Amino acid sequence: MELTVLGAGPAYTNRPGATGAAYLVRSGAAAILLDLGQGSFPRLMAAVEPSDLAAVLVSHLHPDHFIDLVALRHYLRYEFDPTRRVRVFGPSGLEDRLDCLHGQPGFSAEALDVTGLAPGSVPIDGLDGFGVDARLVTHTRESYAFRVGRGAGEPGLVYSGDCGRADDLRPLIKPGDVLLSEVSFGPGPVPQGAFHLNSAAVGDLAASTGVGRVLLTHLQMGNDEAATIEAVRARFDGPVELVEPGTRLEI
Repeated sequence: MELTVLGAGPAYTNRPGATGAAYLVRSGAAAILLDLGQGSFPRLMAAVEPSDLAAVLVSHLHPDHFIDLVALRHYLRYEFDPTRRVRVFGPSGLEDRLDCLHGQPGFSAEALDVTGLAPGSVPIDGLDGFGVDARLVTHTRESYAFRVGRGAGEPGLVYSGDCGRADDLRPLIKPGDVLLSEVSFGPGPVPQGAFHLNSAAVGDLAASTGVGRVLLTHLQMGNDEAATIEAVRARFDGPVELVEPGTRLEI
């Protein structure tokens, strides 16, 4: 499998070039996308033909994780005759939110086949030997983390989405996996009620679950990048890096 980071930013940032969450995972000819946040659609276009995606999986209903589905819908609807379609898995209410943006019932259904997520294996057709598992995590009313993996004994990718409790991710992780985790509050404390992670929580989780590598993402503006990485390394002795658009990794 190959991971390509298309966007890794939070809801807002002063970092030039940072765009909303979007992570492309490919295995052979099959490709899925984990989230599609603000500004990331052009990078998706540069990486893969969007209409070839087996599925887009949306972790939760905050716009920095799904708003570029509007651009994807327009592309599929107007660039092809007949219209092409992509399957989208997301929390309940995703289709309604997209429709409300345009005040148009059926807006998303013209090009997107939206299906509700549930904990467990996600039924995606056309995956070349890999699968996706979803698990509810603490953040919004319905937020998911995902594990993307191939066969038994092979490392997979665990993506936290936005998560306010590191232990929620533990059942998804297998030793040797790559952990792609939000670290919104960097080395500092997480404000009461924020439902995000910091370096200490990510580092402790990584060390206790035996992951092979930690990829940090979704760092809030104002947090020092180097200090964020070092605070994870203080608890976990494996490789740690902060990803950005263009980061590519074989898993």
